[in-house]
Amino acid sequence: MHKKTVERWSPWLLLAATIVLWQIICSAFNVSEFIFPSPWAIGTQLVEFGSVIAGHAWRTFWVTMAGFGIAIVVGVLLGFVIGSSRLAYAAVYPLMTAFNALPKAAFVPILVVWFGIGVGPAILTAFLISFFPIMVNIATGLATLEPELEDVLRVLGAKRWDVLTKVGLPRSMPYFYGSLKVAITLAFVGTTVSEMTAANEGIGYLLISAGSSMQMGLAFAGLMVVGAMAMAMYELFSWVEKRTTGWAHRGSQGE
Repeated sequence: MHKKTVERWSPWLLLAATIVLWQIICSAFNVSEFIFPSPWAIGTQLVEFGSVIAGHAWRTFWVTMAGFGIAIVVGVLLGFVIGSSRLAYAAVYPLMTAFNALPKAAFVPILVVWFGIGVGPAILTAFLISFFPIMVNIATGLATLEPELEDVLRVLGAKRWDVLTKVGLPRSMPYFYGSLKVAITLAFVGTTVSEMTAANEGIGYLLISAGSSMQMGLAFAGLMVVGAMAMAMYELFSWVEKRTTGWAHRGSQGE
């Protein structure tokens, strides 16, 4: 029980220690706030501009969730198609890997031309940067289904569709939740990058505005808010995962 408590609180303890060390270094070496603001300076800016940051954060959050929702739908569908067919896996997977290697920030100017400045490029950038991990994990979970298990199910009368939907997809759920925890952080990155060049609101826009006016504390406060939103969503998916795929975590639960 004590070990579980320590593990549960270890991220927060590490975060607190990091903040304290950060503050000590900034105070001891008298680091200028225009170069590297201290946690106290960041907190002050966070309180002073709380309503402004909250408005930009809400915009970034719902835009990210919209792009992430599209990424889940497309990623699951593509992953199912690729993982259920050896031909599709051989043909599509290398192309998707090549596409994923392209820098998504380079798509932002193109998306601006197509959709204009605003919500469209941000949603699509969040989608483009986050759907690949979901697709890969679903495809991997289905493609690595044990041949022996599939043969036994076939002997028992199961069709290919039954094997995929009743065995393959449940088996892929741990992969799926793992991909969600990775993809949601990438989605916030995509939204923020797009907002820095193709929006007039959102955390990305706030970062550019704060940087141009040399308000480094405000810029860091915006970064902290993005990190907090991403961490909150990560913890949410972890919570859902533990309650829906407990069978995949039996070893850790017994400790």
